Amino acid sequence: MDFFNKDTRTALEAKTQAQWIAFGPVVFQVARVLRNSGILKSLEDSGITGLTIEELMNKVNLSRYGIRVLLESGLGIGLVIVSHERFRITKTGSFILNDPLTRTNMDFIHDVNYKGLFALDKSIESGKPEGLREFGHWRTIYEGLSQLPSHVQKSWFGFDHFFSDTAFPAVIGHVYKNGIHNILDIGGNTGQWAIFSAKFDPGIRVTIMDLPGQLEVAKKRILELGLSERVSLLPANILDENQPFPKGFDAIWMSQFLDCFSEREIVSILKRCHEALSKDSYVLILEAFWDLQRFEAAAFCLQQTSIYFTAMANGNSQMYDSRVFIDCIREAGFDIAEQVNNIGLSHTLLKCKKRT
Repeated sequence: MDFFNKDTRTALEAKTQAQWIAFGPVVFQVARVLRNSGILKSLEDSGITGLTIEELMNKVNLSRYGIRVLLESGLGIGLVIVSHERFRITKTGSFILNDPLTRTNMDFIHDVNYKGLFALDKSIESGKPEGLREFGHWRTIYEGLSQLPSHVQKSWFGFDHFFSDTAFPAVIGHVYKNGIHNILDIGGNTGQWAIFSAKFDPGIRVTIMDLPGQLEVAKKRILELGLSERVSLLPANILDENQPFPKGFDAIWMSQFLDCFSEREIVSILKRCHEALSKDSYVLILEAFWDLQRFEAAAFCLQQTSIYFTAMANGNSQMYDSRVFIDCIREAGFDIAEQVNNIGLSHTLLKCKKRT
């Protein structure tokens, strides 16, 4: 990856970028309000003619002053342009308004992270998710996920599912080959992978192993879909190093799960996988690694998502550099039998076997 090995900006460009960073919170909130207030939608609907402030006052329930300061800030951000006092939406403004990835990321940052990020410095110092106190006094966000306000849950699950929903159709054929039919889904969350697997092949059986609160959400969905005979639930605290993993599975599956843990914890989890599997079984890991991305914007998003883990989730994990992650796999006694990159938007499948 050559995105980050050279400083290519001129001094003027670097200073401009520094101002964007300094005003970053303002840029974010203005873009969000322009989107949610209906201003960007009204401008998009107006086409090439655009709208004046007076015309916008008839379309959105805001004062002249409110519309004016938002639009003038939007000019500097690049969301709108103006000519003869008529404002039009730009391509960037259109992405803020319509792009599902951008909308998902913005809602996740605002609803889940924004206030808690104020405590990032304390999280870095303590190794704990100090920003999580905005919602409750849990050790990690996963313990309190079922108790978060509904709009926060919606944005959290929307973010989580957005990426898995694009990856699962692309990866499932790689997973269920070589005779894999009975799989342990560690960290199965709301049952997304288990349900997708059961629909993919009637011969597949999945056991979801996760925290009891998470399994309650999965249980409801599985019952509604009539899949309870093929999808089993196993409540467990994965971080309890004294709790062994069940045996007898063709493979252990972990999707967007191990990034929720520190390197030491990843090794501990994988060592227990090692003990639970036969020499012919696999550990299948689906993760997004920032250093394996095709586009700089994708790497950027993953690098910034790491800060959610620091301030809000657990204080000690991240979206990993693949080299750091693979070192953990090898320390736990596995080798990479197969690696498939560019799955969905950003994922990599690592198929691991016990070292012989």
